[in-house]
Amino acid sequence: MDMIRTLEDCEGALRPVAALASDHPDGEHVAPHSHPRAQLIHTLGGVMTVTSREGSWIVPSGRAVWMPPHESHSIRIAGDVSMRTVFVRRDARAGLPQTSEVIEVSPFLREAIVAATSIPLEYAPGSRDERVMELILDEIEAAPRLYLHVDMPRDPRLLRLCERVIGDPSTPCTLEGLAAEIHVSGRTLARLFHRELGMSFGQWLRRTRLLLSIPRLAAGASVLEVALEHGYDSPSAFAAMFRRTLGVAPTVYLSRHRG
Repeated sequence: MDMIRTLEDCEGALRPVAALASDHPDGEHVAPHSHPRAQLIHTLGGVMTVTSREGSWIVPSGRAVWMPPHESHSIRIAGDVSMRTVFVRRDARAGLPQTSEVIEVSPFLREAIVAATSIPLEYAPGSRDERVMELILDEIEAAPRLYLHVDMPRDPRLLRLCERVIGDPSTPCTLEGLAAEIHVSGRTLARLFHRELGMSFGQWLRRTRLLLSIPRLAAGASVLEVALEHGYDSPSAFAAMFRRTLGVAPTVYLSRHRG
């Protein structure tokens, strides 16, 4: 039987853990808001940019962002997103993260999250349903943290440019071309990147394309497909960039990080 639940239902649930499934179209912006519970925000497809006072994170499929309770945050959607959110009461587990961070979502954790969206909100203590929820907390605690995150700027003009690049990473773009879109010089835009992100536009673009490429590779796409999707002229150019950044070839990285 299909179970229909709302955000308010999940936040008001008596049990420590609840889960919600929601779908969001490309381009949607979820305005700044907060929740009394912590959240693990995961997408089965598409990319989210989650922003709070602590920073901004690009969250593609295969990743999730942990948001502490009462932390105001907004979400921008790139590509159709099937969001799966786990709401966790503050006292559910002492070892859960205390600050916002991005974690890797293993296939095992992904399936547990999907299953949790069909578990009744008031599941019985000691039941299989409770054990599934406890298992999700175990996996959140053990999940690798994503240290290759790419920060997002707070300057509204720069944020719009960065979000457009994330939405279509295959589109060729240059510093001068982007600068013209917001009516500033290339030198001014370069200073903006350094001031807001502490890196050059080229560094930001390479790291962003790399982050977005990993879930596609993990899903079985070829290096050629991923290279073209992320603006590279050849698979060898993409593989060289990947190796320079992570120290290994794409195939070696994936063999180490598959569940």
